[in-house]
Amino acid sequence: MTNPFSIWVYLSATPLLWLALTLVAWIAADALARACGRHPLVNPVLIAIAVVGGVLVATGTPYQTYFEGAQFVHFLLGPATVAIAVPLVRHLTLVRGNIVPMIVALLAGAVTAVVSVVTVAAAFGVPREILVSLAPKSVTAGIAMAITESMGGRPALTAVLVIATGVMGAVIVTPLMNALKITDYAARGFAVGLASHGIGTARAFAVDEIAGTFAAIAMGLNGVATSLLVPLLLRWL
Repeated sequence: MTNPFSIWVYLSATPLLWLALTLVAWIAADALARACGRHPLVNPVLIAIAVVGGVLVATGTPYQTYFEGAQFVHFLLGPATVAIAVPLVRHLTLVRGNIVPMIVALLAGAVTAVVSVVTVAAAFGVPREILVSLAPKSVTAGIAMAITESMGGRPALTAVLVIATGVMGAVIVTPLMNALKITDYAARGFAVGLASHGIGTARAFAVDEIAGTFAAIAMGLNGVATSLLVPLLLRWL
């Protein structure tokens, strides 16, 4: 007890501390979002990231140390993704009836997501390595980082851009769709899942199950489409 920081040194070396921090940060962020009526600006993912990141910076804790304790949450991403199939089965008839519009929207959205960001960045003279890192920003992190790495980009930069894109999409999707007077939850969900992957899909499920279902479909399809389109489009651009 002669060292007032000895308890922290002990706790910081315990993996369960970081798992507990992650869970507490998420529960608190989600409770705040509920209290605010799920307002788009009160995004629990963004709040939880800010809280956990702030603690890591304040305590000087390396990310690897944090991940060793919180990796169980990472493991749960797999079962959570598979569980998306449940609402998909519930609304299978609706999904089948929208196959053609989904294919058209997928092609238009996937191409636009890549071409728009690469064209704007190239106009400002951004190096090709960064262009490659920017291109897959609208797909889930695992796929986006693999695309970037295979093409000589920076996977770490891609991961940051993917998270930023997801959070931005989750924040603006509701007011944007309302402003455009788009009331079809299938269309709203597909749009946010296509543009903002998992974070946008989580937001869609918080609003409506149909929106979440179509967002999940878009997220999966866009991962496949972007992995095929990025090498072709970057070669052409």
